[in-house]
Amino acid sequence: MTKTFSSARIFTAAFLSGCFFICSCENSMEEVNSLNVKRASVDVVDSVTSYMSQAGIVKAKLTAPVMTRTDADTPLVEFPKSLQVEFYDDSTKPESHLFARYGKYLEKQGKVFLRDSVFVFNMKKGDTMLTNELWWDKNKEIFYNSKPVIIKQAGNQNMRGDSIIADQNFNSYTLFNGSGLRNIPDSSLPK
Repeated sequence: MTKTFSSARIFTAAFLSGCFFICSCENSMEEVNSLNVKRASVDVVDSVTSYMSQAGIVKAKLTAPVMTRTDADTPLVEFPKSLQVEFYDDSTKPESHLFARYGKYLEKQGKVFLRDSVFVFNMKKGDTMLTNELWWDKNKEIFYNSKPVIIKQAGNQNMRGDSIIADQNFNSYTLFNGSGLRNIPDSSLPK
C-alpha cells in the first residue's frame, strides 16, 4: 500500500508539473517567427573619402558627408547627403568630376545609382552633362540612363537627349534622340 501511495503522488506531481510547464510557456506565432528573422546591421560614417584603384593606379576619389552601409542579403551603401567623385587619367591627373545629391551603391552588381541634380564635368574638354538620374557601371566604366539629359559644351553649345551612354571620364558619349545647335568649323565641310 505504501508503494501505491508514493507512485500516485509521484504521478500526480509529474502531471501537475507538466501542466504547469505547458500552460506557462505560451508565445504567439509572431514572437516565435521574429526570432528567426535576420536583422540587418547599419553602419553610418561621417566625412568619407575613398579611393578606387585598378592595377595599382588610382582611378577615382569619392568624398561624401555621410555614408551608410547596410549588411543584408544584398549589401547596400548609400550616400544620402550627396557625393562627389573625381576621376583620374592614367597619369593620375584629374580628368572629370561627378556630383549628385544622392547615391546608392549596389555592391554585388558593381553599379551606382545617382539621382537629384546629377552633373558630370570633363575638365579637359569643358563639357558638362546634367540629368536627374544616372547609372554608373564601375565594371564597364560607363555612365548610362534613360532619362532626359542636357550636354553643355564649350562655346555655349547645348544639346538635349532622351538618354545617354558615356565613358566614366566623360571623354566620349552617345546621346540618343538628341537635339540642339552645333557650330561646325568651315574646314570640316566638304567643298
